[in-house]
Amino acid sequence: MIKRPITTEKAIRMIELDNIIAFEVDPHDNKTSISKNVENNFKVKVEKVNIMNKGSRKIAYVKINKKHQAIDIASKLGMI
Repeated sequence: MIKRPITTEKAIRMIELDNIIAFEVDPHDNKTSISKNVENNFKVKVEKVNIMNKGSRKIAYVKINKKHQAIDIASKLGMI
């Protein structure tokens, strides 16, 4: 389950340059469930999911397929 998007400078740069969007997710989720959740919520195709654990938080870096733009998702979420 997606908790919230990450809106740091690094995360915004990743959206613009690499088509990657970062979310804070539930600590019990795995890559497959995160991928399905993003695909269902935003109607995009996910290429890859990387996960980083920071203490009790889990951050997922989701690479969106080239056909779709991560900046569109960020605009819908009010990040940009």
